[in-house]
Amino acid sequence: MPIPPEFRTWGAVPAVNFVDQMMRHLGHPYYVGLLSAAEIHGFAHQRPQVFQIVTPARLRDRAFGRVRLSFITVADIESRPTVTRNTPTGTMQVSTPEVTLLDLVSMPRRGGGLSNVATIAGEMLEEGALDLAALAAVAERYPAAVVQRTGFLLDHVAPVVEVDIDLDALHDVASRRLTRVRLRPSGPAGPLDDRWSVLVNTPIEPDL
Repeated sequence: MPIPPEFRTWGAVPAVNFVDQMMRHLGHPYYVGLLSAAEIHGFAHQRPQVFQIVTPARLRDRAFGRVRLSFITVADIESRPTVTRNTPTGTMQVSTPEVTLLDLVSMPRRGGGLSNVATIAGEMLEEGALDLAALAAVAERYPAAVVQRTGFLLDHVAPVVEVDIDLDALHDVASRRLTRVRLRPSGPAGPLDDRWSVLVNTPIEPDL
């Protein structure tokens, strides 16, 4: 693929220009996820350092010039909704805002930490980008702990952005498998949030 003059110092074109063609060539389903998806949806304060691709395949991270690709292996991605986004060379598959949020909560280190994930959640709520019914539906596919942490974070940031939300459907999903979980999986216990049965063992400081 020829490199346009504006990207010659990169040594490669941006990942959005070739991710779909690359994954088709490799023969693996995929979606652009996590912080990369958040940026595409308009909810990232700064450009992620790597372009994050979720796929059931086990692929090594790789770099093309300044473009760094990070592959996250998830076995069952075909049950997770995606949206098709146009690119300069065609289209690509991107996780929906709801899947993006659940993935970020499930892998906070790949999302810049829980406070950054909370920031993204708050911005999604503020912009009306989250379909709470769709969030509850797709949450069925995630571990209960992820659903509980997601509910807690949304309850935490909603007052900050002054948005009223109804999380009863998400709570119904969590309550069917409810166990006591730590907000930060490792580390000591903390005060219990009764609604979500989450031990709040780390401060959450969203930039909102």
